[in-house]
Amino acid sequence: MKKILFFTALLASSISICAQHIEPTWESLNARPYPQWFSDAKLGIFIHWGLYSLPAYASKEGYGEWFYRGLMNGDADRRGIMSLYADTTLPILDQYKKLTDHWHAELWNPRGWARMFRDAGAKYVVLVTKHHDGYCLWDSPQQPEWNSNVSGPKRNIVEELTEAVRSEGLRMGFYYSLPEWTNPRHIWMKDPDSTIVDYVDNYMVPQFKELVTRYKPSLIFADGDWQNSAEQFRSKELIAWYYNLVGNDAIVNDRWGNGTQHGFKTPEYSAGLNINGSSPSQREGDPKGGGVRPWAECRGIGRSFGYNRNEDLDNFLTDRELIQHFCELVAHGGGLTLNVGPMADGTIPLIQQERLHALGHWLEVNGEAIYGAHPYSTSGGVVTPCQRTRNTAELPVSGTINYDWVRNAPLKGMPVDNYEIHWHGIYDAPEKGWYQFKAVADDEMTVVSAGDTLLYYNHAWAENKPGTMVLLKQNEAIELDVWYHEKDLEASAVLYVGKDGKDFVLADGEWHGTATWDRTLRCFTTKGDDLYIIEFERPGQTLTIPDMPKLKKGTQITLLGTTGTIKWKQKKDDTIILDLGMIDPKELNVLEHAWVFKIIMH
Repeated sequence: MKKILFFTALLASSISICAQHIEPTWESLNARPYPQWFSDAKLGIFIHWGLYSLPAYASKEGYGEWFYRGLMNGDADRRGIMSLYADTTLPILDQYKKLTDHWHAELWNPRGWARMFRDAGAKYVVLVTKHHDGYCLWDSPQQPEWNSNVSGPKRNIVEELTEAVRSEGLRMGFYYSLPEWTNPRHIWMKDPDSTIVDYVDNYMVPQFKELVTRYKPSLIFADGDWQNSAEQFRSKELIAWYYNLVGNDAIVNDRWGNGTQHGFKTPEYSAGLNINGSSPSQREGDPKGGGVRPWAECRGIGRSFGYNRNEDLDNFLTDRELIQHFCELVAHGGGLTLNVGPMADGTIPLIQQERLHALGHWLEVNGEAIYGAHPYSTSGGVVTPCQRTRNTAELPVSGTINYDWVRNAPLKGMPVDNYEIHWHGIYDAPEKGWYQFKAVADDEMTVVSAGDTLLYYNHAWAENKPGTMVLLKQNEAIELDVWYHEKDLEASAVLYVGKDGKDFVLADGEWHGTATWDRTLRCFTTKGDDLYIIEFERPGQTLTIPDMPKLKKGTQITLLGTTGTIKWKQKKDDTIILDLGMIDPKELNVLEHAWVFKIIMH
């Protein structure tokens, strides 16, 4: 009888939890815990595949999936590519629609994709169901003639891939663009932002609800939100409706319009290492609610999400760079939604396949240090995700300071975030007079002459103090030191000069630049009572690791992928010295890119 009562109570409790109703308020949304599966998963696969995969063209640093926007802007290169598929005297949308006559996806195998993603170690998949061009990859009733079921491949890509992904035990997520460039109800980036109401009420909301009701994805990645408010997109209502429909495992991102106060964070082509402040345990949103706000960087293996035939080989992360970057994200409490950009025929480019294979192979050996892991903190609560050393390198001499490192770094091997550059040069004024220097940067620039600060520019002040300038009297030559500090996300630095406060042009000179950054030596993760040390350089006969916790006598240390335990000793300054002489060199030689030591602390 007691067992029956216990089971009845447990069942009632479970039903109560499942039936928890979420109200369309930020308070109610943030009081709902974020599902643990997402924080534990660490790795997901993003897929950008659509009509834009046929021309597959952007600048070498650009986004291939923004092909239609380039046509809207009159880009000559994109127009030239488009001429291969359509009469470019036609209206732009009519030209773009002609791509459906050429997109066949003849080699697409959704089960093959799903197996590849599983073997890469991913735990979830996010498919772009509809990008900003509005073309749907399912038979959307709101777009009966503008979808992949009736044109192009003539297949329901959303449905086929969802079934394949779930059959491999992975969770399925959907990317959904809130606005569109092609919808007559509201043409995004052309019509006034304030006129989006009809589009939202009579098109976007019904389409979103139809898609979600039909397939019930575990994750929604909204996008295209930055020109409108969360109120205009009815975001609180839609998120609450989605949670109530799908249940406790559902999760959304944070791109639902200006004013959004909910969702996992999505730094784009940025490590996002400071997403949760100095401590990854810092709460965001309602302090009484969902706890730690999860985050995952989204990025491609190269610089584009959609396939871009114009990319250079140097744009792509190497196996080593990808694996080590992923480890850093996890060590800081985040994850990675790694994009693949398939070709129009349905195959994933071989370089992307190779990177996925390498990542999966590494995770087969070392996944226990990644899945479900947490940042390492000392007994005093100080978080130590990584140990680093200072690095410097010379940049090529340049004639101007005019850089835009959008999804890039100044030099190969540098991080995309958190570095400094010091330029030294001499500006020769073409004629006598008073000159002003102007800096524009993301994030900070300082210009110094003879020890005096001439100007300081901070991107955060740009709206209040646009073009911060200082007046300078012309000399025969002005010797300048320019300091640039990059924190995260976008990276750009430009130095202008103008005579008499007008006609600003790039400041010519011979600029010698030195880059400085912190190179990661190793990262740490924890799970349960175990501590993992992820070493970024191949260890030799011994390995010295400073600033370690006090280890008890008899503590076992192993190297994942090898047999046996490692001898160790700890000095008074807490440095640990590992003796790796007993490891079979054959076992060590098959390990690559990052070497994981496990310390069993209990």
